[in-house]
Amino acid sequence: MRQEFCAQGAALAAQGHARGGSGNISARLASGGFLISPSGYALGSLQPDDLSLCDDAGTHRSGPPPSKELPLHLALYRSRPKTGAIVHLHTPHATAWSMVDGIDPDNALPAVTPYAVMRLGAVALLPFAVPGDPVLGDWISGRALRHSAFLLANHGSVVAARTLKDAAFAAEELEETARLCLILRTIPHHGLTPNQVEAIETHYGDRFR
Repeated sequence: MRQEFCAQGAALAAQGHARGGSGNISARLASGGFLISPSGYALGSLQPDDLSLCDDAGTHRSGPPPSKELPLHLALYRSRPKTGAIVHLHTPHATAWSMVDGIDPDNALPAVTPYAVMRLGAVALLPFAVPGDPVLGDWISGRALRHSAFLLANHGSVVAARTLKDAAFAAEELEETARLCLILRTIPHHGLTPNQVEAIETHYGDRFR
């Protein structure tokens, strides 16, 4: 898991999704607890021994101090038992879309592609909070039964999925969907209809989430 964790971090960084020391990821362990990227480390250069180990209560057990967004990760693991990994990024298009006026907080990204529906479902928009504030975990806990993907206002995105690979793919899908929405914002276009969204959800369910 440590090797895969570092490989996914490097892949996200190589695509420009985690610049400098931004973003954090975590992965649940079959033996209990979870690994999380440490505070102040770049995702693109993580080594297996760099990772922070926390128990199921969120207590830091070994490695460098965990990311300041630990409460956010812990809230998702507690609220979504099937979650195996979480990716939080500060990508530009997702962050820009989180600042657009008039977004539906229960369905923040319009359904423009089937892949966004499959990997993200309805994306929730959370209000702004100072990064690392435990209130983000509280807000996510209140929405996590209905959502596995979130936009944090003026901040970035958070996605939960069953595997680390699925979480990374979902984070990339969210960024790409936000980019498409920004492109289409001033162009006449047609998104997926409610019936089309329902058909996709019926076929794929929560396979990735």
